[in-house]
Amino acid sequence: MAETTRPQHLIRLSDWTPAQIDDLLELSLRTKRRGGRAQLPGKTAGLLFFRGSLRTRASFEAAMNQLGGSTINLSAATDFWELESQVGSVMDGKAPEHVKDAAAVMSAYVDVLAIRPKPTGSSWAVDRKDADIHTWAKWARVPVINMESALWHPLQALSDLMTLREALGSLSGKELSIVWTNSPTPATGSVVNSLLHAALAQGMRVRVAHPAGFELDAGVLDEAESLARAHGGSVQCGLSLADGVRDAHVVYARSWMSLEDYSNPTLAATRRARQAGWMLDEKVLALGRDAKLMHAMPVRRNLEVSDALLDGPRSLVYQQAENRLHSQKALLMQLLRG
Repeated sequence: MAETTRPQHLIRLSDWTPAQIDDLLELSLRTKRRGGRAQLPGKTAGLLFFRGSLRTRASFEAAMNQLGGSTINLSAATDFWELESQVGSVMDGKAPEHVKDAAAVMSAYVDVLAIRPKPTGSSWAVDRKDADIHTWAKWARVPVINMESALWHPLQALSDLMTLREALGSLSGKELSIVWTNSPTPATGSVVNSLLHAALAQGMRVRVAHPAGFELDAGVLDEAESLARAHGGSVQCGLSLADGVRDAHVVYARSWMSLEDYSNPTLAATRRARQAGWMLDEKVLALGRDAKLMHAMPVRRNLEVSDALLDGPRSLVYQQAENRLHSQKALLMQLLRG
């Protein structure tokens, strides 16, 4: 029997070549200008959420509907049960079904599977492996899209690159500042990790400002250094708020958790409480070079970013959110049309 061709997945942006990413961004921009039209009639996307979503679910549903396709939305909270992902496990615990079986069945129903897994939250060493999303990709017979795992959020990075190109044109040599902001509900570094690598692959000069104890994953930073060398960009981390923002073309605000306190919410809250002043407002943004503001949302107003800045003329946050629709249309067309 001939070997079955493996589908193309999107677990992280580096799964695709730079040329493929450039083609995808160009298609995203064309789709925004001209609309996607009904280019995927009869196609179905299965969306599986093991944790909550607003923009990701809404933009995927809208994208498929506007392209003439349909979606099946399933939430682990209400629509199905826990799934086992460990290969060779004796399934005598809570999970009544294995991902291997669920992936095979879902592959018969849909043309593409988009998954948002839920990290355990108990060990960064375990969660950073993104085992669940890789297990789905291993057993699915259709393309699998990562809708945000512990380590990566490629869909947000695609939208961010699209927004950066709209705002700055060519990105090579441009200055991007990624700034930690305070929040009682910080996320993992998935958005920042994906943006950092995506920007460096475009030749940008990236500075990451954050307090001590909020360093990014060491493996992500090692790859970032390699990308900077390969593409003519640069990366600096651990800067102060002022040094991070100074002379930047774009300032990207984001709250992320400390990996030192990953499994200890009490210590994490204590560490965050000591970080006064890590908020973006017009005075801080004025340190940039006519800088634009970006944020992946949801955003805590007047804690992460001031009202005046979010609602002001240099804010790109709604443009970013809209671009999720257009970039995901482009992705779906690339995966399902070829």
